[in-house]
Amino acid sequence: QVQLVESGGGLVRPGGSLRLSCAVSGRAVSDLAMGWFRQAPGKEREFVGVIRKGSDATYYGDSVRGRFAISRDNANNSVILQLNNLEIGDTAVYVCAADVDYTARAPTRAVQYDYWGQGAQVTIST
Repeated sequence: QVQLVESGGGLVRPGGSLRLSCAVSGRAVSDLAMGWFRQAPGKEREFVGVIRKGSDATYYGDSVRGRFAISRDNANNSVILQLNNLEIGDTAVYVCAADVDYTARAPTRAVQYDYWGQGAQVTIST
């Protein structure tokens, strides 16, 4: 059983930065593909990015590419989502997810993930 707990959400002004962390228990984070999704009120869940299992390769959704970055913190068995140059449209609940598939894939669809965190609210406002 894998458990995921996000932290680091909050309120920032446009152009600001935030750092979200997803603490993983029950499995080594290096053995998992770890994804981030977000969902804003009234909108569908959106793929933010993923870090591939066993590697530092990352892939991002079009709306965040170049502004957000995912990294793995093996010492703390966690995954970090760094959000830079935030826009009001980035306001959402951000959720991390784990894929336990044995292959080294980088899933971009929610149905490919096995475990989910509770989410962290990120609000960008003036």
